[in-house]
Amino acid sequence: MYPEIMVIPMREELTRLGVEELRSAADVDRFVQKEPGTNMLVVNSICGCAAGRMRPAVRLALQNAVKPGKIATVFAGQDNEATARARAHFAGYPPSSPSIAILRDGKVIYMMHRHQIESRDASSIAADLKAAFDQHCAATAAQ
Repeated sequence: MYPEIMVIPMREELTRLGVEELRSAADVDRFVQKEPGTNMLVVNSICGCAAGRMRPAVRLALQNAVKPGKIATVFAGQDNEATARARAHFAGYPPSSPSIAILRDGKVIYMMHRHQIESRDASSIAADLKAAFDQHCAATAAQ
């Protein structure tokens, strides 16, 4: 684990956008099980692909007219209990950090893994996220 002082700016890059930080297994369970609708859970990381690609892509994607109802994040390698619990909710998907899951009523309906992030630029990743928002979140936004 890195000293907390080092990861604060990486956490704040998402929390400044209004993304809720989940730091315990209980926080993750509450978010996944008690937040109805279509929501997004981001597995943040200290790696370069999170810094240069994933977090900027999330920022760009959140400018889309259609977005998930609630958005939260766990930090891999820092908040181990929360990250493990988030991954437990991603049944059928291998662990990946960074990664981005869209859930509807607690079930994963879209997953973006590290391999879909690490070799692409932020605007391409954001375009995929916006398309996923339009496909998966538009119906819930209209209700």
